[in-house]
Formats: sequence, structure tokens, C-alpha cells
Amino acid sequence: MTITFIGHGYVGLVTACVFADFGNKVWIIGHTEEKLKRLKSGDPIIYEPGLKELLEKNLQTKRIHITKDYDTAVAESDIVFIAVGTPPKKSGEADLTSVFEVAEKISKHLKDGTTVVSCKSTVPVGTNKKVEAILQKNKKSKAEILTASCPEFLREGTAIYDTLNPDRVVVGSDSKKAIDILLELHKPINGKRVITNLASAELIKYASNAMLATKISFANFVSFYCEETGADVEKVLDAVGLDNRIGRVFLYPGVGYGGSCLPKDVKALIDSGKTLGVDTSLLQEVEDINETARKNFLQKLFENFKGKKIAVWGLSFKPNTDDIRFAPSLYILQAFLDKNLQVSVYDPVAIENVKKLFKNQLTYAKDPYEVLKEADALCILTEWNEFKQIDLKKVKGLLKNPLVFDGRNMYDPKKMAKLGFSYFGIGRNL
Repeated sequence: MTITFIGHGYVGLVTACVFADFGNKVWIIGHTEEKLKRLKSGDPIIYEPGLKELLEKNLQTKRIHITKDYDTAVAESDIVFIAVGTPPKKSGEADLTSVFEVAEKISKHLKDGTTVVSCKSTVPVGTNKKVEAILQKNKKSKAEILTASCPEFLREGTAIYDTLNPDRVVVGSDSKKAIDILLELHKPINGKRVITNLASAELIKYASNAMLATKISFANFVSFYCEETGADVEKVLDAVGLDNRIGRVFLYPGVGYGGSCLPKDVKALIDSGKTLGVDTSLLQEVEDINETARKNFLQKLFENFKGKKIAVWGLSFKPNTDDIRFAPSLYILQAFLDKNLQVSVYDPVAIENVKKLFKNQLTYAKDPYEVLKEADALCILTEWNEFKQIDLKKVKGLLKNPLVFDGRNMYDPKKMAKLGFSYFGIGRNL
């Protein structure tokens, strides 16, 4: 097949590379010359393990074509995927400006014949019907337009694996023909097929992310109890997670969820729920607990930290990505600066993105040991693998004070105490 992806972020670029690798001809449409030039050179712009190699391979075989030109790409495509961003407005409402602008552009370049236009962007229920109306209103050909929703469920850091091996492939459409075409495209992809209407497909994505956010906030809720009672949150949640009905995945306490999906999708679901007259108090509490988790961590830190310089390990919202959108680190770094602390930071891949925001307000280190020099304490905000078995004796020797605030519960409190650290985790008690 010939496929067009409009948008080259985590969703658009990863999915485009995977389908190109299956032998399809894939167009990627972007709007910024500098970014398109980088993509054409094999630079994926974003950090995602394995993505650079996959992009380079499919550029070399000429299965991927990168352009600003809608006319050539859309006109010859069997399927056009919309994969642009839907960031939150101040109200929490999803900003659908890019989705609707792209839909109008697509409509003007469709060929005669059948084209499936499928939204991969996360959008509120009813959006695809609006997209369909725009497509039909503005088309200048005899094109048969089949509208569909095919949400993605990839995780940053494991995006290629997740695209190839999803738990489910959701195809939503009111057209059997569109469903058949999308099922044919997804034949090489693993995962259970879920065939549904447009509204259900749109809501499945939001409901999934809201559930994951709820599990994280529930884990932090349990950690609040543990802090007050002397219970160990890791033991409690290990046991809770052994129940097959619950599981341990995402049931982890810490400094809260972040990233490009959970915060904006929870906000958007709250906003759309209010519009529909649905009680969203459960999700509002999920948001509130997420904020409380950050506040509690900072309160504990400031109560026990009396120094002037603090070192930070981890800036991205999760490991194996350079994404800092809504990352807890941004909130915590700003709180440190507001207290006039000297802050040195280290992250394997997210440093450059943080520099764009904080510039010379922070000191940037090249490795996890350099960042510790002259620091009065260490604060851990992202659970990168390289921290898991690091030389803790060396860490202790470099810190002016052996004080560690672990926002991801990476270490055993008893082992840390034995090594001479004053160690503060989340819901952990010796």
C-alpha cells in the first residue's frame, strides 16, 4: 500500500517507519523545513531506542519519502493517517486546531477513488465526525472518503516494540470497507483486533490513559498511608499486584506521572466530561493526588535538606526518552530555584531539552558522578538503568553529605542505611 502520515512525532514517525519496514511506500508530511531536512538526513529529531537505525534503513531503500507537499503524497495514498499533536489548552480542553487544519488540507488533495483517512491523534469523542464533515465539505474530486479512528498505544522508550506487539489493535469506523483496508494493513502486527465504531475507538484511548494515571495516583495514595503508619509501600504494592485482577504494572509510587499523554488526556477527559454532564470527580482526584505527590516529596526534602547545592539524577518524565513534557522534574527544579538553591543536573539524553527551558540557571553535568561534586544531597527523579547498579560507595564519597532523596524508590533503604546514607524514599520505612 501507499500510506501518508501527517506528523512526525513519536506516533507518526515510529508508525511510519514500522509500516515502511513491512514494504509499504510511506510518505511523511511535515511543515518545518529544518526538521524535514534533519529527517531526510536520517536524524529522527526525537530520542527513541532503535528509531534512527529504522529510519536510515527505510530512507536508503526509498520506502520512506519526506515532504511538505500534500499534493503528491495524499493523491497517491490508499490511507492517510493524521498524527499531529493535540496539546491541552489552559482549560484542559484538547486543542484540535492542527487536526482540523490538516483535515482541510487533505480534502483538497484527495484522488478520485477510495482513500481511508484515519486519525491516530488522541482526540475527544466526536472529533472524527467533525473531521469527516471537513473532508466532505472541502473535497475537490470524486474521492470516496472513508473515515476511521485507529488510536496508538505505544510507550516512549519502547515505541518500536509496542508498535509491532501491541496488546490490541483498535480500528473504529462506520465503514466496513475502511475497517477491511485497515485490518489488511495491520496484518503483520500482533495483538488482538478490536473492531468498533468511531466514538468507542476515540474513548478507548482516553479511558486507557486515564486508567493508567489512576493506578499511579492510587499507588501514591497508598504511599501517603505508608509514610504515616510505618508500612513499606513496596511490600504493600507487591502483594496487591500479585492479585491477577489488579497486577503491578503502573502501580508504582513516586513523584507523579508526566509525559505527552497521561496529563493532557486526563485533563481532556475531565473537560469533555463537564461538557457532557458526566461527573468527573474521580479523575479530578487522580490529578490532585498527582500534584500532592510532588508537593509531599518537596516538603520532605526541604524539611531534611539544609544545604545550598543539590544534585539531580534524571530529567525526562520516564527512562529511555528525552521527552520532558509535563515531567515532574520541571516542577521540582523550579521549586529548587525558587529556594535559591544551586542545582546541578544529569540525564543521559534529556539535557538539551532542559537547557532550552532553564538555560544558565542550572549546572549541566556529563555523567552521574560529575553532577555530585560539592553537592549537599542527591535527588533522583527518573529511574534510568544506569543508576540501578551504580557504585554507591563512590556516590557517598563525592557528596558533601550522604543525603539521598529518591523519588523513584530505586534503592533498598536498609542497604542505603548500612552504607551510611540518610535515605528518603516514597512510602519507605526502615
